[in-house]
Amino acid sequence: MKMNAKSIALSAVIAASFMAAGAMASDKTEPRNEVYKDKFSNQYNSWHATAESEEVVDMLEQVPSLVVLWAGYGFAKDYNAPRGHMYAVTDVTNTLRTGAPKNAEDGPMPMACWSCKSPDVPRVIEEQGEDGYFTGKWAKGGPEIVNALGCSDCHVKGSPKLRMSRPFAERAMTTLNNPFDKASRQDKQSMVCAQCHVEYYFEKTEDRKGFVKFPWDMGTTVEQMEAYYDSMEFSDWTHAVSKTPMLKAQHPGYETWQLGVHGQNNVSCVDCHMPKVTNDKGRKYTDHKVGNPFDRFEETCATCHTQSKEFLVDLTHKRKAKVQELKARAEAQLVKAHFEAKAAWDAGATEAEMKPILMDIRHSQWRWDYATASHGVTAHAPDEALRILGTSVDKAADARVKLAQLLATKGVKQPIAYPDTSTKAKAQAALGMDMKTMNAEKAEFKKTLVPQWKEEAKKREATY
Repeated sequence: MKMNAKSIALSAVIAASFMAAGAMASDKTEPRNEVYKDKFSNQYNSWHATAESEEVVDMLEQVPSLVVLWAGYGFAKDYNAPRGHMYAVTDVTNTLRTGAPKNAEDGPMPMACWSCKSPDVPRVIEEQGEDGYFTGKWAKGGPEIVNALGCSDCHVKGSPKLRMSRPFAERAMTTLNNPFDKASRQDKQSMVCAQCHVEYYFEKTEDRKGFVKFPWDMGTTVEQMEAYYDSMEFSDWTHAVSKTPMLKAQHPGYETWQLGVHGQNNVSCVDCHMPKVTNDKGRKYTDHKVGNPFDRFEETCATCHTQSKEFLVDLTHKRKAKVQELKARAEAQLVKAHFEAKAAWDAGATEAEMKPILMDIRHSQWRWDYATASHGVTAHAPDEALRILGTSVDKAADARVKLAQLLATKGVKQPIAYPDTSTKAKAQAALGMDMKTMNAEKAEFKKTLVPQWKEEAKKREATY
């Protein structure tokens, strides 16, 4: 294509503007964590130690029923146990859930999927505004969101002072009548964690599509958030088997922590997961290797509890076993409910007949997911987890009773034939998922586009 002089001049201006904008680092956020490795060496080194959680644990291999529960959603493709903060960008880039985009406009996921992964997120929001950041596909952020979750996500630039770096999280705290700037330091220590360790969804309104929002307008309990979602008929996806309008819980650690004994006694996230420790020179600092409090027992649990580590570990394991048992019961009921709903549809059930059944399935799985996606709930609020899972089992049972009655009226013999979903591979095959193609496309994406992202990021950061 030929260009005239006017077009060439205009292109030069646009290019110059783009380069200038790319070179301009935010005055509020320094996204490169290594900038602080000397000034805050103890904190930096302990943060860097989160890379020690190298093992990738495939949760779909361990619990194949998850494939069925998330049928039609990205998590049915791939879900690994969460790793340390150092892997935030790596893991979201590698997961099959983000697809295999070929360019900035391609791929299944929105930009919002980066929102809890990197200090580059607040940097881009500060430079482009929320509209600029949230607009577009996930692949648009590849060259921009490159630094692992770190210093500037929680701290004022170059300072130990805490901050809320995400405007959407700050708005959510104000919704709870607890604005960050008015909060105590103890509350702030948990609020900065709550920027990510919360339930959230992507808004679908006229003005905002793909913006992150916390569903706290009616409150922060599982029932209050459920009512909020129901009031606007929101769903994350439609289940591929049962056609249920589904909700996917994220990781509501902050909400469940509030309801447990630690939250009720104002024991913050930092008290248990980032305690004050002493370096080899006898100086105190905050350990940024966020992990299991039992790994730092003397600096965490023992500052309040008089019981031994063995006693508290055993107590926590017993609570976890009870939660896991009820969780498995809910999963088993839900898997059958999804396939029984399909059988009802196949037998000619109407939308009016299915509506109350699908609502029971929706509410049951939302509560199951909410209780189990809240990492650490067996330590934070085990009683609340058991309560929620109990209502999940009840609602799944309600759905199955109604389905049994409906199937009988349709002349369907029971029990129906359930497909073999005993392994991840069998479950994905039963759903017709072409995993070979997905994995091949992902490998090609990592081989071609990801290196381009890294090169672009390297050039941009060299201008800081």
